[in-house]
Amino acid sequence: MVELTQVANAAFFNSTTTKIAMISPSQIDAILEPINQFLHCSTPDAWVEKAKRPENLPVILIDHLLCELKAGQSAMYLVRKYAVDKQSSSALFEWFKPYEDFAYRNIGDMASLKGKSNISKSIIAKSESPYSQDLIDKMVLLIKEELHHFYQVLEIMEKKGIPYEPIPASRYAKGLLSHMTTHEPNTLIDKLIIGAYIEARSCERFAKLAPFMDDDIAKFYVSLLRSEARHYQDYLTLAEQVAGQDISERVAYFGKVEAELISSPDTDFKFHSGIPA
Repeated sequence: MVELTQVANAAFFNSTTTKIAMISPSQIDAILEPINQFLHCSTPDAWVEKAKRPENLPVILIDHLLCELKAGQSAMYLVRKYAVDKQSSSALFEWFKPYEDFAYRNIGDMASLKGKSNISKSIIAKSESPYSQDLIDKMVLLIKEELHHFYQVLEIMEKKGIPYEPIPASRYAKGLLSHMTTHEPNTLIDKLIIGAYIEARSCERFAKLAPFMDDDIAKFYVSLLRSEARHYQDYLTLAEQVAGQDISERVAYFGKVEAELISSPDTDFKFHSGIPA
């Protein structure tokens, strides 16, 4: 096992992009400071204690894998519903097909997913869309990164000899979404705020878990901090842009909902679950 500072000082080789990523302890602190201010509670020690046990590594990695896919799907659905033309909507749908085939239909393997995280077609805004190109650009970049992370988790699972098997989602995302309003544009604003909290919590949990993971997983988790933190900021910025007014009360409301899900007893142990019951 390794300390977080040791992980941060190590070079992490990303086998799918052939780049060396370095991140220092001071950079980690700078990344986590706004995350910790945004979240209304930190991950309970009881969750970390359970998550670091070797026998729970399969569920952590499989749920993480599926969370990457769901994060990409959520961004894809936002763009398809609110921002792009019909042809671009179809292109986005096809982009996800090999990943959904693998995760939900037992079709495909690592070879069929390799190099599929980039989209070759242009994603174009529909003429009547009231939302800016910024929504498309931020969400398409997020999708690329989430699908790339999906493949990276799959690589680690293969290395560890952990077979993929579908598992049900935790209560976390559904619990947040159940508090959305049902009229636009407030529904979109709520979805974006919820996206910010999910990404922020993911970032915080990667940092919490990294010191207790094997070296390869620890370095991988530290390498994810920067992108997860940017995703949280992008979601929050988009929510403010769409609202065109102060949304601090709504952000605080979802912060309380999110903290309750994280800090209350939970019988279903997953990456975003609450205190193990």
